[in-house]
Amino acid sequence: MSSNLVIVESPAKAKTIEKFLGGDYVVKSSIGHIRDMPKKGMGISIENNFQPTYEVSSDKKKVVSELKKAVKNSQTVYLATDEDREGEAIAWHLIESLNLSNDTPRIVFNEITKKAITEAIKSPRTVDFNLVNAQQARRIIDRIVGFEISPILWRKVSGARSAGRVQSPVVRLVVEREREINAHNPKITFKSTAILNDVVNNELEVKLEQDFLNKDDAINFANLLKDANLVVSSVTQKPSKRSPKPPFITSTLQQEASQRLGFSVKQTMSIAQNLYRDGAITYMRTDSFHLSDEAIAAASSEISKKFGKDSLNIRHYKTSDKSAQEAHEAIRPTDLTKSQIVGLDDSSAKLYDLIYRRTLASQMTDAELERTIINVNISNSEHFFSAEGEVLIKKGFLQVYGGMTDDKLLPKLTKGDKLSLISFLSRETFSRAKARYTEASLVKTIEKMGIGRPSTFATMVSTVQERGYVSKETRPGIIRDYDQVEITNNEVIETRKSESTGAEKNKLFPTNTAYLLTDFLVKNFNNIIDYQFTANLEDEFDMIAKEDANWQSIVGNFYDPFHQQIEVAKEVSREETHGYRELGIDPKSGKTVSVRHGRYGAFAQIGDKDSEESPTFASLKRGQDIETISLDEALDLFNLPRTLGQTEDGLTIKTNYGRFGPYIQYGKKYVSLKDDTPEDVQLERALELIAEKEKLDAERVIKTFPDSDIQILNGRFGPYIWNGKKRGKGQKNITIKKFFEDKDPSKLTLTECEKAISGKLTSKSKKTKKKK
Repeated sequence: MSSNLVIVESPAKAKTIEKFLGGDYVVKSSIGHIRDMPKKGMGISIENNFQPTYEVSSDKKKVVSELKKAVKNSQTVYLATDEDREGEAIAWHLIESLNLSNDTPRIVFNEITKKAITEAIKSPRTVDFNLVNAQQARRIIDRIVGFEISPILWRKVSGARSAGRVQSPVVRLVVEREREINAHNPKITFKSTAILNDVVNNELEVKLEQDFLNKDDAINFANLLKDANLVVSSVTQKPSKRSPKPPFITSTLQQEASQRLGFSVKQTMSIAQNLYRDGAITYMRTDSFHLSDEAIAAASSEISKKFGKDSLNIRHYKTSDKSAQEAHEAIRPTDLTKSQIVGLDDSSAKLYDLIYRRTLASQMTDAELERTIINVNISNSEHFFSAEGEVLIKKGFLQVYGGMTDDKLLPKLTKGDKLSLISFLSRETFSRAKARYTEASLVKTIEKMGIGRPSTFATMVSTVQERGYVSKETRPGIIRDYDQVEITNNEVIETRKSESTGAEKNKLFPTNTAYLLTDFLVKNFNNIIDYQFTANLEDEFDMIAKEDANWQSIVGNFYDPFHQQIEVAKEVSREETHGYRELGIDPKSGKTVSVRHGRYGAFAQIGDKDSEESPTFASLKRGQDIETISLDEALDLFNLPRTLGQTEDGLTIKTNYGRFGPYIQYGKKYVSLKDDTPEDVQLERALELIAEKEKLDAERVIKTFPDSDIQILNGRFGPYIWNGKKRGKGQKNITIKKFFEDKDPSKLTLTECEKAISGKLTSKSKKTKKKK
């Protein structure tokens, strides 16, 4: 009998910990959660005080069986799941599933190092049921919301799949920001700059401190400036400083990795989790800025060695968020003597380097700077020019964690110095709407609003994208004209130029379904989608975790008014949730042009279903919204499909937009367009894409049958039978190994394939169950 069994969440973590503990310990993994509510039915007894029903997940039965055997062969069992609420809940589910005592030792650690693991073994505790109940309350409320709202959405909102309690406010944030942007009316001003010379020809770039409201004012000022005397009216020098930011917590790591490394939130957390499991960094789900005394001592030693003691400034950061509860320390390297770790892939190495430098910087001195401001008087105007410069005097923390641009040095000038005009430019500018969210800025917003907790940020942002409510896109800008007024060679010149504006890279856009979903929820479930309500509920979960509040009471207080809203929402007319919008009249037919959302997405329509002639339809392009599309843009959609020509064997080639995006059609076959658009793709390019598809299809085909659309193909998961129909039109794919054991796919007959497709054959798994 082995004396000790340690159960962790991940296999990778198990291997690492087993090395530290030695032969007296066996370390096994639960591979995450082992129990959940059943997939069929709600799994919650509303009448029995919201008592949930749990069952071992089908894919975890083997894991549980192996763990039970390991428990029988062990004298002591340690539960070593992650130290947040989710980890505490997993520990409790292990107790229940493995028939362990509630007194089973529970160990926690925020870094996977030999010292941390051995110290945790020496000072175990028991499962904290307050944390378990907090997680359970969240899970039950989320389950109720999803189970009761989703069926209504399927019937009432076209394209909606589900509505999560926390994800819905996130979708609302993206929708409201997009509507703000669309409603923005740019304010036009003329911003002015100039280049001046001193007596020894040193150049000084200056800006005018007041903007002009129109071009005429800019022209009038330029005509005055030509004859003006320019004199330095003041030179001010002020010391300034920049302080380092605290070490990383979950949200700031996600934001900084996005801004500096271009990582998605999901990617950052995946890499951080692997670094944690490998013992490289501390636990990555935390909202505490605290560093242990040991970590501060290690950072102090490294800073003193590398940069000198005068760069050291020990700092103790405090977490201002009252709800901070996920872990006890900030994200930092477990060994600060290692500025890099051998064997990491490129992305992991970059993230580790970011964490390492941020940790060191947090214990270093401020950066000291000198700021200089020069004001220049214009003799015949009340306006004045100014120039600002900044010089770095002492680098401090910037030695390891930069982010400051090069010094802007100004020429040495004193009050009363005369200057001359070299050039002047007053340019028409347009005020900007608020920026669209990136994943990182969205995390920053939901954290500030108190929606969710560190362990849920990444899931919240990724889930709204996976469910088709938000898309991360890169979009090109549009061309915009602007006016400018210049003085060149003492002559005032007016010109009109063009620029590209509004380009977006990896920004979050709401889909058409998101608008409908948000409006429906705001109208019928305002509390569910209300930001403050969601934040308050998070606070109540914190109360359960910290103060032993009754979780059933909190669930009950939520459920009663919520269920009343469910009953009312069932009566809402479906027509209200299609987003129907009339755009105008088609000049060719005189019929109404409208847009709306349907089963397969947003589309434009010419005509009415009640008229004698059937209406015509066209799908909206990617990036077009039912809320903002114009009449002309909608009419352009009806110029498609375009006929490009024919293939060598006489098939007509057309291009269009469809349910799954832009495509080329030749005969009954289709090719998706990725880098080309239906409006611009030419015949030569279309033939190239068709040839590529035909080559790939030929490599996939194992067998075809004369006078039948059925084919046997090679797929991602092995050979399969395809009934020859497309998605949405009765397509069926039948995995061959499911019905035909050890049979060569190329030897299958048409009759065998037809029986498999029609369901007349029994799968191997069902045969096995019958034998048992």
